Amino acid sequence: MEELDRRLVSLLVADGRMSYTDLGKATGLSTSAVHQRVRRLEQRGVITGYRADIAPDQIGLPLTALVSVTPFDPSAPDDVPERLIHIREIEDCYSVAGDESYVLKVRVGTPGDLEDLLARIRSAASVSTRTTVVLSTPWEGRSGQRIDDH
Repeated sequence: MEELDRRLVSLLVADGRMSYTDLGKATGLSTSAVHQRVRRLEQRGVITGYRADIAPDQIGLPLTALVSVTPFDPSAPDDVPERLIHIREIEDCYSVAGDESYVLKVRVGTPGDLEDLLARIRSAASVSTRTTVVLSTPWEGRSGQRIDDH
């Protein structure tokens, strides 16, 4: 990826609402050139979307947990992500190497909500779970800080 494209991506990761005019000022490009480059980055799949980052505790989801899942039947089709996609409390699903097959990042309101969620995960995907409750999050979402490093 070209250096200018890296810079645009880095700026948009930091502020997805940055205007084409402001992006142009930060990169030395015209507004129309920025618009064309951003559109190409979207078409190529480099930029996959824009979103608002929220404070989970401010919307009633203060409890974050990492849930490792292991299928009861290792010979069954590997369709765990498809079986769990409808469960809204699951924010992220990672396929991992090791004893477990997937690690899920979940957010809920209370320990009781987590207990209910774990039962739904086990039932929906025919898996066993191992759960780690997050005590605090010093930082997360660092992907944008690494763009300029490559």
